[in-house]
Amino acid sequence: MTVEQEASDEVTRGTSAGPMVRLESPVSEFDHAQGLATASVTLVEYGDYECPYCLAAVPIVQELQRVLAEQLRYVFRHFPLENLHPHALAAAEAAEAAASQGKFFEMHAVLFEHQTALEHRDLVGYAAGLDLDAARFRSELDSHAHASHVQADFRGGLSSGVRGTPTFFIDGIRYDGVVGVRELLARIGETHPDLIDVDLDAPPQGRSIPRVVHARSPYRTSTD
Repeated sequence: MTVEQEASDEVTRGTSAGPMVRLESPVSEFDHAQGLATASVTLVEYGDYECPYCLAAVPIVQELQRVLAEQLRYVFRHFPLENLHPHALAAAEAAEAAASQGKFFEMHAVLFEHQTALEHRDLVGYAAGLDLDAARFRSELDSHAHASHVQADFRGGLSSGVRGTPTFFIDGIRYDGVVGVRELLARIGETHPDLIDVDLDAPPQGRSIPRVVHARSPYRTSTD
């Protein structure tokens, strides 16, 4: 079975039972995180700035952050599907260039807000809007100074069984269910029942979303 077939089967399975897949690359200072390292729950997302489903996941993550507050640490890792999204890799590197000036999540938000405008000139414009050193940002973008960080995220995702975006891990275990606020809270509640005091039987606040499955990537070799 090819990786593409395996990934398609995985999406089709949805919430069906299967073996637990663990995060092979533990969260570290290398990562970009919102929330305390001591939080009860760590949510890791592998995402792509040009993926429409990752954009749809933004308010879902924000709602989880609102509900769980200081009990949630959110980590974003890059998984650019350049075969499907030609601007995804440059956008990921732009986020890292902003991170080098202390504004990863500020650029992260802007990139999703302007998902349909990710050309080079757009990225440079966003840097200026965030009051970054524009010359340094442009230089790092043009020289691919942060490509190694994006590549490390991508390969770590592959080794952890990531085959599409968005893919979430809850406390180091890949979440293969429906991506929605109620569904994610229900899964978190299985191991942290003391944290969940919302009515999970109530209608969800937002629609659930699927995932984009990758076929090829600039960081995928013929043996991956």
